[in-house]
Amino acid sequence: MTSASSPDHAHLRAAGVSLALDLSGDTLPRVLHWGADLGEDADFGALRTTQLRQPIGNSIAGHVDVAVLPEQSAGWLGTPGLVGNRAGRDFSTRFHVTETHLTLTSVTTQAEDQTAGLTLTLTIELSPAGVVRQRAAVTNTGDTPFSVDAVNLTLPVPPAAVELLDFTGRHLRERTPLRTEFTQGLRMRENRTGRTGYDTAYLLAAGTKSFGHRSGEVWAVHTAWSGNHRTFAERTFHAVSLLGSGELLLSGELTLTTNDTYTTPWQYGSYGHGLDELSARFHQDLRARPSHPSTPRPVVVNTWEAVYFDHDLTRLKDLADAAAAVGAERFVLDDGWFGSRRDDQRGLGDWHVSDEVWPTGLTPIINHVNERGMQFGLWVEPEMINEDSDLARAHPDWIMSATNDRLPPPARNQQVLDLANPEAFAHIEERLDTLLTTNKIAYLKWDHNRDLVEAGHRPTGQAGVHGQTNALYRLLDTLRAKHPTVEIESCSSGGGRVDLEILQRTDRVWVSDCIDALERQNIQRWTNTLIPLELMGTHVGSGISHTTHRKHPLDFRAGTALFGHFGIEWDLTAATEEDRTRLAEWVALYKEVRTLLHTGTAVHADHPDPAYTIHGVVAQDGTDALYAIVATNTSEYYPTGPVHLPGLHPEKTYHLRPQPPGDIPDGNAIRWGVQLPWWTPEGITTTGKAITAAGVQAPVLFPERLVLIRATAV
Repeated sequence: MTSASSPDHAHLRAAGVSLALDLSGDTLPRVLHWGADLGEDADFGALRTTQLRQPIGNSIAGHVDVAVLPEQSAGWLGTPGLVGNRAGRDFSTRFHVTETHLTLTSVTTQAEDQTAGLTLTLTIELSPAGVVRQRAAVTNTGDTPFSVDAVNLTLPVPPAAVELLDFTGRHLRERTPLRTEFTQGLRMRENRTGRTGYDTAYLLAAGTKSFGHRSGEVWAVHTAWSGNHRTFAERTFHAVSLLGSGELLLSGELTLTTNDTYTTPWQYGSYGHGLDELSARFHQDLRARPSHPSTPRPVVVNTWEAVYFDHDLTRLKDLADAAAAVGAERFVLDDGWFGSRRDDQRGLGDWHVSDEVWPTGLTPIINHVNERGMQFGLWVEPEMINEDSDLARAHPDWIMSATNDRLPPPARNQQVLDLANPEAFAHIEERLDTLLTTNKIAYLKWDHNRDLVEAGHRPTGQAGVHGQTNALYRLLDTLRAKHPTVEIESCSSGGGRVDLEILQRTDRVWVSDCIDALERQNIQRWTNTLIPLELMGTHVGSGISHTTHRKHPLDFRAGTALFGHFGIEWDLTAATEEDRTRLAEWVALYKEVRTLLHTGTAVHADHPDPAYTIHGVVAQDGTDALYAIVATNTSEYYPTGPVHLPGLHPEKTYHLRPQPPGDIPDGNAIRWGVQLPWWTPEGITTTGKAITAAGVQAPVLFPERLVLIRATAV
């Protein structure tokens, strides 16, 4: 990383990315360039001059400088940076910079508006991976309360960014991509569900026309917050184009008394030539964290779709035996082990081991699991409560509500426990701490199964999503400090809480409650746009999906789950011996390649045939790669034609061959005895340039089938 900075500018550079900031005058920082590296000899004076627009058609006389926190006092009439007031006054700020601190990787600016009685701290960073990160802290220095309605931060993109990509989704179908034109006006994606949410931008990317995985320039932002938030793209007729984001604060939710400070969520930004490079920066940034999982990701068996609420010790021991036999390394007991929780209507909140189901505690199943060489994990949902529970009967005032005379409508028979209530927080912390202290638990599956509706703090009824989200973070931080070896998964009705802030406190996310392999191909691909494979829970389900009732062969299910943190969610005691043997082969492959999958670079081909997708992982040094060719539909081409395998070193020579057990091309050709010449155990030897540029012929596959290809440098 390098920086060429002076008191009036900063030029942060890393991994082929430049972030050039104008710090001249006493106004807030303005981004002059975010994108491809400008080089260490960039003439900053020339850059600043060439970026000044002609002052014509503006709302004020002269130039309109749009800072990372835009202000109306500078002439900006688009989405404002700070929205708030002091009893109707001080709605528009004019911050004056008082101090700027520069390092090789960051710019920190202190500013104040004495008239409004506010100070502001802006922190802007560029990581070694080339990821921008920024946030703001607003402090009330006045004598009266200041109401904060929004604090939005922005990053500019060039006019060449003419297309937008963001996401929608729902339970069982998370992170569905949306492509729209980047036209004049405002595209605002707001999430009001009280968690990261399904129908949320996830990433908001702007790129050149028809940008793809390997083509076009792309810029993207992510709002790292697990509560309500907004992400937007804005383009004006003044040729200003911005990507912005911030927390979405409900009415009256945040008021700063004297010397109180509000700190925004981190906004992350990444740039790349194609989505793969943009994603690789996020992945490298996450992997550089001290808290990033450093041990091999164990093969997980989760009991939910195997037994649901039927917690019978003998049955669970048999399942654990079957799990160990196929090579599982972690056994997770799901919902139903506590209180009166025999179904989803009662008991939530009563975090003590059920005497009815587990009369001698969890020790018998934990010991049985450990004796078979597996870690033991447990499901919890600490933020939720059933009205039919001992906790709700004892403390009904701990349930979040906008009023004291009614509760919000229930969802999944449950309400939300107010963790911002100190007594409720202390109770849940004690229960979980005791659970982890008295039992040998290596892993928590931390669930969150409803949106926050009318989520107010009682007895005041003040809107409480902001407080609840911060209380969740505090609870996770507290437990992790006390139990640093316990890993935690973020689950929220599947993939409803996937963001970079929850991942500062958890070790993986549950991508979706849908483990139908066809649906998972799409869900996992787009989840991987932000987070690396080792943080994505990907499980093999039973032959018939519990959520779609589709039927898929084992190789398609296992080959899909391979690209992630591999696990199994299937009653293995009911599986055939043939299926268990085959599954063990896939588990063995996962153990062989997990280091490659979890340290390498994820790649995706821009394949012209929509019936086929090609994705894989290439080792950082280019010496090894694993690809999947996936048929999601029938193709108009017959045979399939060539596929181009991206990411290989062009000058290296590779041994390319089918990778068992994903080496059987299930389709008409093989069933009719028509062979693909190169598709043999011996494979071929050729250059990376030939494999990527000329491609290789792909085998004909039935829909909803896949094969694996391995490439190793020789």
